Amino acid sequence: MNGFVVPCSKNSPALYPETFLIAMARLLQDPSKFHPSEWYTANRIQHVSTESQKSRSECMIAESWRLVDEIEKTTQKTQSDVNKKLEQRREEIKFWKQELDNKLEQIVHETEILLIFKNRLERALEGCREPLGIAQKCLLYRQRRVGIDLVHDEVEQELLKEAEVIQGVIALLERTLEQTNEQIRQNRSAKYNLDMDLKDKFTALMIDDYCASLTNDTPHIIYVDNAMKLEGNFVSPEDWIDFSNINFEKADKQRNNSLALKALINSILSQTANDMRKQCEMVNNAFRNRVKEVKDAKHKLETLLAMVMDETAAQEKNIAALKKAIADKEGPIKVAQTRLEARNHRPNVELCYDAVHSSLMSEVQEITKNIQRLKDALAQAETELKGLSRRQLSLEEEIKVKENTLYIDEVLCMQMRESVCINIY
Repeated sequence: MNGFVVPCSKNSPALYPETFLIAMARLLQDPSKFHPSEWYTANRIQHVSTESQKSRSECMIAESWRLVDEIEKTTQKTQSDVNKKLEQRREEIKFWKQELDNKLEQIVHETEILLIFKNRLERALEGCREPLGIAQKCLLYRQRRVGIDLVHDEVEQELLKEAEVIQGVIALLERTLEQTNEQIRQNRSAKYNLDMDLKDKFTALMIDDYCASLTNDTPHIIYVDNAMKLEGNFVSPEDWIDFSNINFEKADKQRNNSLALKALINSILSQTANDMRKQCEMVNNAFRNRVKEVKDAKHKLETLLAMVMDETAAQEKNIAALKKAIADKEGPIKVAQTRLEARNHRPNVELCYDAVHSSLMSEVQEITKNIQRLKDALAQAETELKGLSRRQLSLEEEIKVKENTLYIDEVLCMQMRESVCINIY
């Protein structure tokens, strides 16, 4: 109530009469006193307000318990959902990690095999050097042939073709080796990408395994400031899958390329070896045929030489016989000429052109004519002898040419070619 009550007790000092009077005057004059109805109303209001506040408080308590229960259930459900998603994520990472592991193993295996194929190509290239060198040496040796034997024959044609084939094989093997080196580089690039992806997935799996192991009772869990802040370059799940899928597809593509390249290398090594063997055999056959041909020609020349030498000996005997025949005619012609000279000295009428004189004249003419015939035959025989001598020299030179050719083809070239070995590497 407004106003005041003057305290009074036995221990209180007595008030002065003036003070008391003034106080009572104020009480009688205070306009702020309430009516009893207002007093009752105020009490009811207090009661109703208290009840209302109590009701609201009870409702709040009930709502709080409901809210606590709801949030607890929501929290548990959310945490359970997160755990399920975390488990799904771990399984997804494990799946991709296994896929990438398998692809990594495949690409490593293919790269190791390609290195073996690269070595085969290098050995095949090295194996081409000797046959090419031998073919070129054979061509150089055969330039030493002389005379008519320096001919662009089948052997030379096949040797030139062999050198061309081997050079083509070398060029093809070198291109294939470059292609193999590039494929190995591509495989290693794909392997590097897989390694990096697997390394990141291993780290991510370790982190998610750690997260999956955390519970509400795990010690040392803490509040983290700015935990909701997205740090780093986050990617979408689609981009995450695309990244691994690109690495997977790139590795798979390089693996398929490696498989195709291996088949190509096998085919090239087999085909080039067969081509070189075939051409080598063509050259060897040409050499054998040519050697046989030259030997036949040489044998025929030797036969001709023997015939010429026999004919030369016969001609020499013939010349000797002709010379002897001419010498044998000296006596008869001297006798006839001496007789004619003697009868030319007959005196007077005895110098008669009688039958004797006529016969002597005929004899001298006949012997002279025969001697001349013998001399002509001798001259012709000597000419033939010179021709035979020239023919003998020509045949001997030609035989030496053939011997030189045989030495080059049979000894130098064919024996050197016996060391040629063409393998399928």
